[in-house]
Amino acid sequence: MASRSIAKRPNGKWRARYRDEAGKEHSRHFDRKKDGERWLDEQTASMVTGMYVDPKAGEITYRQFFEDWASRQAWPPNTDRAMRLASNSVTFGHLPMKAIRRSHFEQWVKGMQTKDRGEGKPRGLAPGTVKTRIQNVRPVLRAAVRDRIIASDPSDGFKLPRQRRAEAAMMIPTPAQVRMLLDHAAVPWMRLFISLAAFAGLRLGEAAGVQRRDINFLGRILQVTRQVQRDTGAAVLISPPKAGSERPVFLADGLLDLLSVHVGDMPVSPLGWLFLGQDEHPPHQNSVGYWWRKTRRAAGLEEFDFHDLRHFYASGLIAKGCDVVTVQKALGHAKATTTLNIYAHLWPSAEDRTRKAADSLMSETFADSVRTDGPRQVV
Repeated sequence: MASRSIAKRPNGKWRARYRDEAGKEHSRHFDRKKDGERWLDEQTASMVTGMYVDPKAGEITYRQFFEDWASRQAWPPNTDRAMRLASNSVTFGHLPMKAIRRSHFEQWVKGMQTKDRGEGKPRGLAPGTVKTRIQNVRPVLRAAVRDRIIASDPSDGFKLPRQRRAEAAMMIPTPAQVRMLLDHAAVPWMRLFISLAAFAGLRLGEAAGVQRRDINFLGRILQVTRQVQRDTGAAVLISPPKAGSERPVFLADGLLDLLSVHVGDMPVSPLGWLFLGQDEHPPHQNSVGYWWRKTRRAAGLEEFDFHDLRHFYASGLIAKGCDVVTVQKALGHAKATTTLNIYAHLWPSAEDRTRKAADSLMSETFADSVRTDGPRQVV
């Protein structure tokens, strides 16, 4: 601290003054000298410990700080939209940063979870959505601390809402149910679209982004190199897939047959899109979602989301003995831990493997006994 002083004013009050590290002067008036000295001591201590915050810096609102901070971030388009969606949803966006309390943060989270807001309709967001929005808002508050806009993060120590265990929350359709969905495809191209998710593990945006050149029919490989997302209005945005998701997908012969028929029957697209939406663009999640809802309604399977077809594919790989790394690469997860966090409950346990190995040993042992002992003579 460059300087500090306290002096009595003609009106009887005490004026305490100090200059911060940038040389800017700050002052406050107190009725008692000891209160002014205490305030100066607090400011001095905060500078020494690196916790000092300019009293006027926190007057910027959350929304203003976010816009300034976001303009400096090198986010891909989908991350930018997710961050803005989360920050636009907060109930404290109009408040000065220094006025935001833990209670404001908790109230916002509670509001996202509320199931009925007086209109008799369920309005609560899914637990995963709530978690994502919290995780996208907390970096904003931490950035404000680093920029010394606020002294501490009001969300620090907040525990994320508890989510159901993966094995309890995951919906995996049976082969018969997938067949029902395929048989009730609302439009012809939807049959192949569903197949790319159920038999190749593609996400909705990845399937929408497939071009003819991505398919190597001789090598039986599909290269996942892009995804389609909705932009403003009815426009689409083409971007790379999620981090680590660019990958080759090894296609089953039956899926190759479906692709061959589809490519042969569909009109030629100038840009080579496998599926066409509006104005020679590929379809985005809204248009695919419309036909998906019609399909599952016709099949009587409205409890399933489109992403559950990807779970179906993953569970099939695991059931056939594929290891974690194989499943990770097939699904395009950036890390094996991601695969385990989602699907660990589908792999056989140590007990299952032990019993299976013991059964195999017994079968081999007794099979050899039957072959070598031969018929016994009765005496």
